[in-house]
Amino acid sequence: MSQTATATAIAPPRRIAALALPALVVLAAEPLYVLVDTAVVGHLGRVPLAALAVGGTVMTLTAWLGTVLAYGITGRAARRFGSGDRAAAVAEGVQASWLALGVGVLVALAMQLGGGALARTLAGGGDDVAGAAAQWLRIAALGAPGLLLAAAGNGWLRGIQDTRRPLVFVLAPNLLSALLCPLLVYPAGLGLAGSAVANAVAQTVSGALFAVALVRERVSLRPRPRLIRQQLALSRDLLVRGVAFQASFLSATAVAARFGAAAVGAHQIALQLWFFTALVLDALAIAAQALIGAALGAGDAAGARALARRFALLGGVAGVGFAVLIAAGAGVVPSWFSSDPQVREQAMVAWPWFVAMQPLAGVVFALDGVLIGAGDVRYLRNLTIVAALGGFLPAIWLAHGLDLGLGGIWAGLTLFIVIRLVALLLRLRSGGWAVTGAVR
Repeated sequence: MSQTATATAIAPPRRIAALALPALVVLAAEPLYVLVDTAVVGHLGRVPLAALAVGGTVMTLTAWLGTVLAYGITGRAARRFGSGDRAAAVAEGVQASWLALGVGVLVALAMQLGGGALARTLAGGGDDVAGAAAQWLRIAALGAPGLLLAAAGNGWLRGIQDTRRPLVFVLAPNLLSALLCPLLVYPAGLGLAGSAVANAVAQTVSGALFAVALVRERVSLRPRPRLIRQQLALSRDLLVRGVAFQASFLSATAVAARFGAAAVGAHQIALQLWFFTALVLDALAIAAQALIGAALGAGDAAGARALARRFALLGGVAGVGFAVLIAAGAGVVPSWFSSDPQVREQAMVAWPWFVAMQPLAGVVFALDGVLIGAGDVRYLRNLTIVAALGGFLPAIWLAHGLDLGLGGIWAGLTLFIVIRLVALLLRLRSGGWAVTGAVR
């Protein structure tokens, strides 16, 4: 049997689904819990809700740092696993966990010392909101070590093709927190602080479950600074890439705001729906990270290339499916989010762009996962910076200068996707990403 046949045989659609679907549930668990938390705290009044928004922004940023770490470690662990060295794959998880624990402790300490000043800065001088946000943040930040340990755990377990345990280790604590939150906020009388306690408990329990799983692997738990430095370098490239994304989307919102309240409201609706589709497609990208890393670790470059083409096709098909659903919902979906006719009218300006980019974005997100799994993150970093600085940002600020409205902003976002798609397809065709071996 050829190498290509071997690789595709070990990754039939059922295998891809077995990796992607649990990953999707894990990805969706945190946003869904945040919705529950918001609904519970929202009934306490305007000030607690605003405080949760301020404090939650900081913890969301911490969770994003964890996601960057998880994505980096998945590819490294998958390579080791694919080479037949499971112990080395788990050892990557050990070092990632030490890194996560260290950063988490630093975040927790920083929030105890500087949480008040940070809350005042974010709250814009509102004393009541700032005070409540600082209290929430100091308590919730105690769960930061657990939050980041869970992220590292997701990374190495996905690398060894295990998505069942992460599903349990994330869902169970989130369900516990969803039960604790209303009980602590209302019957226990803790108010907003009860929400923070529930958050910290859930994150700590989740982190502890992943740590126990690591101990049960019976590998050395000794820190290895050289490996940690390698993981930091990988995470740095992914972090820079993420910052380029954040700067682009913040700029887009800033430009939309200059076109009026209706335009920025419509932009928010379309953008959040776009983030939702990206979340679903990220599950496919995670499966790609694990399987591509394993194939390259096993020395099967031809098989990895075949898998990459399969993931690109699956991403495109998923994107077409989203495009059909979004197009069909054009007259209905915006009204779920706003009763303002001007907002709905502006949403229709962005909608054709939103629909058209879905198949392209499906391929882009899948190939992002392929290159992350291959450890080709420097190329991804550079591509994102070039696409942002050379395409997205100039386009949206040109839209502002020429008064092109929301359509100009979403044309800029589409250009961002097109630039990345072309560059990723060229990279895929070149084969330069398919470097074999247990490490890259």
